[in-house]
Amino acid sequence: MAVQPIRIFGDPVLRATAKPVTVFDKELRKLVKDLTDTMLEAPGAGLAAPQLGVSLRVFTYNVDGVVGHLINPDLSLTEEEQDGPEGCLSLPGLRFDTRRAYGVVAKGVNMHGEPVEVEGTQLLARCIQHETDHLDGIIFIDRLDRETRKAAMKAIREAEWGGGPAPTVRISPHSTFGPIR
Repeated sequence: MAVQPIRIFGDPVLRATAKPVTVFDKELRKLVKDLTDTMLEAPGAGLAAPQLGVSLRVFTYNVDGVVGHLINPDLSLTEEEQDGPEGCLSLPGLRFDTRRAYGVVAKGVNMHGEPVEVEGTQLLARCIQHETDHLDGIIFIDRLDRETRKAAMKAIREAEWGGGPAPTVRISPHSTFGPIR
């Protein structure tokens, strides 16, 4: 098992746009294993490479007993939306209702460079969107409405791991996501 420390909110790597993966080698396979082992140990529904301090477009997921990974994801979202509780391993213990697309089709590749397509709704769709946001330097609290974001920032400051500088709110580069509310 290769469990790694998870970067906590305030770490600059969480706000950087991750670089596309171009080399599919032993190191990439080790990264996917480290992500998977760390996610399962945490436990979490997903984990993105920047959360381990690696600025590459890779994430793992564990939803409804299905464990997988996706590299260089490209998302197509449904117009139908869902609201529901969302948390993040980089913001331990915090959960806030977050609006996301109800369904997603995610295309990318696996650790061997082979094409992969993951289609899902509800929790899987939420997870894929959340982890892809991490690859774009977006944290789920950026998607909260003004009042809820204010409450989230208060909770972060009061958390034993919090107290860092206020974050920069990012706008997703994906036009299908629309403006952050």
